[in-house]
Amino acid sequence: MTDPEQNPTPPIAEAETAPVPQTAAPDEPAESFAELFAEYESAHKRPRSTDNAPRQLEGAVISIGPEFVFLDIGYKIEGTIPRADFPDHAASLKPGDKFPVSIKGRTEDGYYALSRFKIAQPTDYTALEAAFNSKTPITGIVTGVVKGGLTVDIGLRAFMPASRTGTRDAAEMEKLVGTEVTVRITKLDIADEDAVVDRRSVLEEEAMLRAQGRRAALAVGQTVRGTVRSLMSYGAFIDLGGIDGLLHVGDLSWSRVNSPADLLTVGQEIDVKILKIDAESQRVSLGLKQLQPEPWETVPARYQINQRVNGTVTRLADFGAFVEIEPGVEGLIHLSELSWTQRVKKPSDILKIGDAVDAIVLAIKPEERRLSLGLKQALTNPWSELAAKYPVGSQIAGPVTRLAPFGAFVQIEEGIEGLVHVSEIVPDKRIHHPQDALKLGEIVKAKVLAIDSDKRQIKLSIKQLVPTSIDEFFAEHSLGEQISGRVLSDTSAEIGEGVIAIIRAKASAVEAPASPVAGHADLSALTAKLQSRWKGQDKSAAKGEEAIRPGQVRKFKLITLDREAKRIEVEPV
Repeated sequence: MTDPEQNPTPPIAEAETAPVPQTAAPDEPAESFAELFAEYESAHKRPRSTDNAPRQLEGAVISIGPEFVFLDIGYKIEGTIPRADFPDHAASLKPGDKFPVSIKGRTEDGYYALSRFKIAQPTDYTALEAAFNSKTPITGIVTGVVKGGLTVDIGLRAFMPASRTGTRDAAEMEKLVGTEVTVRITKLDIADEDAVVDRRSVLEEEAMLRAQGRRAALAVGQTVRGTVRSLMSYGAFIDLGGIDGLLHVGDLSWSRVNSPADLLTVGQEIDVKILKIDAESQRVSLGLKQLQPEPWETVPARYQINQRVNGTVTRLADFGAFVEIEPGVEGLIHLSELSWTQRVKKPSDILKIGDAVDAIVLAIKPEERRLSLGLKQALTNPWSELAAKYPVGSQIAGPVTRLAPFGAFVQIEEGIEGLVHVSEIVPDKRIHHPQDALKLGEIVKAKVLAIDSDKRQIKLSIKQLVPTSIDEFFAEHSLGEQISGRVLSDTSAEIGEGVIAIIRAKASAVEAPASPVAGHADLSALTAKLQSRWKGQDKSAAKGEEAIRPGQVRKFKLITLDREAKRIEVEPV
């Protein structure tokens, strides 16, 4: 007999016709090669049915592994079925349980790949017709690629359209050549030996069966592992082993996520939590952030009022800016808390998305998941230093920034304005609107009248820095000096243009000019004169001094010059 190492195992067809040697060599076993091959075939090849009946076997559960159920099917090699093929993920199975199975092929580990489907292995046309009529899946061998699909040997040459192969492209379809596949006959004409088979529907039914088993094993609250199948703008679809679950973008992270692609990639394996299972639509909702602690639960313990925090600007709204101070915790900086000095109309005037900022915690409301922050509070308040920088009575200079009916606003420094009331603009006349004397952008000097840091108000005056006639008089004259003036009344005299002084007479009476009106005498003036003479107080007349009369021009002596009160007193000379 030829050495087996020199003559490899022949094909099945050759093995079946190989002659059996009559005598064995002394160094060879008594058993013939044909018998050895027959034994190998019985152990490694699926036995063919001889009665044309469907190849349905009874399997007995031997053990249950993490992924597969192992069964005894009466052969030397066990068979396996994925646990996902069972409605309850094989949770209710136990060793010794029996149920019908069919052989689909062999696994990479050498076990028989079993199915709970009823699969036939026809041996003649009668068996093919029976499988076609009952729509029972059968096995066949893919023999080649042809235009539009594949050829499959099912006992006769059958055609499988490319759309029914269950593959995604031509490369996958070519890999099926030479392999055993499970198909369903969709067209059969024995007379013309014409048959069409479908593999895709069988794969879909098997997948549906696995999905049903997998879905039945899922429960709300479970943590399961899945693979990212696809990414959409609103979330990611996760393959849970034949079942797709939706991981919404809002359940990806406690932080704000703009796109699922920022965190996930297709093909990535992740652990997710089952949030909801809709029995009617069979939809499974998943969560990723739920596997992490809710950050707001510990916010009150980690943050206090007036605490300085830092974060990143994540959103801008008309009313303020949102700042993330940690993943899942955002605070709002209201428009009014952005600046001490600037008149902010919208947050984008100061901030932009992505800016890193320091802020002060102003309020915490964990039950509402609200955190109020202040940006300006993290900076020095310039208003608290204004009183020292610009004391009352000091002089400032700046441009006119705004004009209003009630006054003009003057910029003292960046972001700080003072108000000049309309009555404090010009000294010598009354104006109706600031624009009558000022224009925008004009640089003016003003005197600080008052500062209210709490209300952020500064009162200014322009007119009090403008020299007047009385100011010039104070500068040019001194106490005791004699000047000329025109008597306005018995108590006042004009001693310069627009400068009025109070007359303090030594001991005189004012002689009012006679001014009879319609025949009526001035009795009050006459009475005063008589009383003065009676009491001996009209000394000026006795001494020959001229009495003070309105309109009279005469000399006076300066006896009081009060610059602050702008008060001048004189006495006749």
